[in-house]
Amino acid sequence: MTGRGSGPDGPEGAGAGPGEGAGPGEGVGPGEGARGEVLIAPSVLSCDPLELGARVSEVETAGADWLHVDVMDGHFVPAITFGPWMVETLRRVTSLPLDVHLMVEEPEKWVEAFAAAGASYVSFHVEACRHPGRLLRHLRSLGVKAGVALNPATPPALLEYLLPDLDLVVVMGVDPGLAGQPFLPPTITKVGEVRRLVAGRGGPGALPGRPAVEIEVDGGVGPENASSLAAAGASVLVAGKNVFGQPDPGEALTRLRRSLKPGS
Repeated sequence: MTGRGSGPDGPEGAGAGPGEGAGPGEGVGPGEGARGEVLIAPSVLSCDPLELGARVSEVETAGADWLHVDVMDGHFVPAITFGPWMVETLRRVTSLPLDVHLMVEEPEKWVEAFAAAGASYVSFHVEACRHPGRLLRHLRSLGVKAGVALNPATPPALLEYLLPDLDLVVVMGVDPGLAGQPFLPPTITKVGEVRRLVAGRGGPGALPGRPAVEIEVDGGVGPENASSLAAAGASVLVAGKNVFGQPDPGEALTRLRRSLKPGS
């Protein structure tokens, strides 16, 4: 099973995983998406854990591009969710790129375990890290693509001196930590600010046909705002309740993708 832009092979496949000779950008992330194509990353936070394998298969068949894994520690945010075991489990059932979002304090203590588990992208919050540039470079040395996440009140200007080491910027559409929150409309303006900041910037590891720095929106994404976010500059949309939280996740993903093309 592979979605468009499939990532590294699972443990039984032939592809190299993190730490097996894959440099930043090699064997991870979408490899064939056309520039400007918006990728959809369903969030497993909203998936029934008893149906994980079946639901992942449904969205993969429906054309999911990545899978998003929200990691919460009960300190940086109130909730506690997944450890590296979730990434290991997903890697056994899918070849899609696994996009790990660390909502944790001291993310530098976690990144190696998630890279070893099979993560394709790992992002952390700049609000939780004292030396973000150092951590971004370390992530790339582990063979994964490196990203930072910005809380709603965090200005994009903080990214300026991190750009050479960035592969991904996660713009939060809600305050992190709880699923199902309403979307914050200023996020659309913020995405445009990030797009202008990263235009023509980023490190050398961009994949063919993709932006040098992916701009991802996480939180409150649905058919009602997907096209506006894409127009503002988002290249990856994370959707939890609007995909895995629906009775038919595959059909829900199709509706979300259709909403990116008004009138279709």
